[in-house]
Amino acid sequence: MAGAGDEKRPDYTTWSSSSLIDRITELERQLHSQTTQYTAPTTTAEPPRGTPISTDVHEPAIPAPEIASKPPKKQVDSSDTDITHTPAPSRAAKDDRGFDPSKYTTRFIALKFAYLGQRYNGLEHTNGNATPLPTIEEVMWKAMRRTRLILPETSSEDEPNDTEPRAPRPYSIYWDGCDYSKAGRTDRGVSAFGQVIGVRVRSNRPKPKVTPNEEADQHSGATEEAPVDREWDDVADEISYVQILNKVLPEDIRVLAWCPNPPSDFNARFSCRERRYRYFFTQPAFSPTPGSFGFANRRGDPKGSRAKYREGWLDIEAMREAAKYFEGTHDFRNFCKLDTSKQLESFDRIIYHSDIELVNPKTNPLGYVGRNGFQMHEGHVQDTEPVSSDVPDLATPQVYSFTLHGSAFLWHQVRHMVAILFLVGQGLEPPSIVPELLDVAKNPQKPGYEMASDAPLVLWDCIFPDESSGSREDALDWIYAGDPRLNLNRSAKGDSKFGMRGLVESLWTVWRQRKIDEVLAGALLDLAVGQGDQSTIPDMDGKAGSSKKQSRGAKVWLGADEARLGGKYVPVMQKRKMDTVDAQNAKWLVAKQRKTARLQEAEEKDGKA
Repeated sequence: MAGAGDEKRPDYTTWSSSSLIDRITELERQLHSQTTQYTAPTTTAEPPRGTPISTDVHEPAIPAPEIASKPPKKQVDSSDTDITHTPAPSRAAKDDRGFDPSKYTTRFIALKFAYLGQRYNGLEHTNGNATPLPTIEEVMWKAMRRTRLILPETSSEDEPNDTEPRAPRPYSIYWDGCDYSKAGRTDRGVSAFGQVIGVRVRSNRPKPKVTPNEEADQHSGATEEAPVDREWDDVADEISYVQILNKVLPEDIRVLAWCPNPPSDFNARFSCRERRYRYFFTQPAFSPTPGSFGFANRRGDPKGSRAKYREGWLDIEAMREAAKYFEGTHDFRNFCKLDTSKQLESFDRIIYHSDIELVNPKTNPLGYVGRNGFQMHEGHVQDTEPVSSDVPDLATPQVYSFTLHGSAFLWHQVRHMVAILFLVGQGLEPPSIVPELLDVAKNPQKPGYEMASDAPLVLWDCIFPDESSGSREDALDWIYAGDPRLNLNRSAKGDSKFGMRGLVESLWTVWRQRKIDEVLAGALLDLAVGQGDQSTIPDMDGKAGSSKKQSRGAKVWLGADEARLGGKYVPVMQKRKMDTVDAQNAKWLVAKQRKTARLQEAEEKDGKA
């Protein structure tokens, strides 16, 4: 058959779009026909062009399997090929060279990292538990496995791999041999900006030259302390742990720093002496109820302290007053969720700092709440003078945080504390509710109130002080991205902070995506409120011409995106009380004993059979 090259090449520049499409379709048909003709029927078929290939950066590297040999492809005349792209040259499969851990030294370091927790099932991973979302530990473990920074002694058949996406089934991860520890466990949806772990990782430090007899006697764990032939810089010559991990981690998990020489007895959990949290919220908390109806559910306050606040706005000063009651050493059993499996007997915790703080007072994301009928106070007139740097304009939305520093925290303690503060801010509870709940002698049974939403909570930092100095400030020598002690010229792409795809650039991308979403949503909200007749704000007291007013329960807000109606509000101290801690612990022990007895009885029956 004569090749297409025997003919003169057509001038495609003169062809119409429809003619070009027809020609491309014909060429693809000819190519497919030739490929089918010259491919053996027993050859393993390649995936069609365009088939997605798993690029999940969370997964560990898996050696590539051997590729079945294929017959040589038929050479096609260049004049008959697809003009829309140039065929990629065929490449021989690379053999897996393996990884020999005995050729490398290791070192114990601390890592500080941050994450936005909305897409994760919390920090802690438990083997055997099927979670709908990946845990932070799972993702970090996979990243360190992929970069060969850790090589656990145990492997598992159900270990996650690159060949399939993550499914909601139990995964097993192993840290044995890694001296792993963690500080400040977080729940599902909670973020962290100062999470800390301790872990033994691969090092660039060269192994010392030894004789065969010395090598036979050398202990595997002693190589990192042995002398080397040249001067070794503990930071500049080391692996860029921040950069290498951030290259394979998802964009909402970032390693911030590493500590080259933690104390010899360092344990991320037990060496941590202070944990700092921040819980962010807006003022107003939810869309203000317009007109006189916005005050209808406030005038029932017998003391009249909430009559001036429109539904949706929080009494920040009342929240501050309540927050200060948390400071000091207290029993927080009424501010946590009890884990009976731990059989806790002491619930005393030290709170060093507790306050409501203004975040960026110059921010003005939404303008509509300053209009007539939406203001914080009845008859409030919006200020025309510029906003002070430390005094917010109450006619515009602001962002606040409940800032909390403590020695340690119980399960869901922060979310219980902030839930009570939000009830105080809405005028549903007085500030005195906090010391009342802290008085466990008077109130040994926790009322059944709901805790706050998870998403706005951030584990801000974990503090490891030098206890001999008496200071509460962190004493670890953290090497942050861009530290001048690093060898910043080692990579052509620049340093791990401001270089290409560095920490700042990647976080800017994450911020900008969410900032544009915020701006667009705010503009749309302002537009919707401003459309139509703006001469009056309806009182929402009932239909026109009707003297009957609407009535409903107060809205209750607990940190989520919107408030909800709960009917007539029941004060916290009037809610149903749970059993005492001793009673709950005793019930759990009885249930465990019964379960153990049934298992023993079943084993005895099996033995007799």
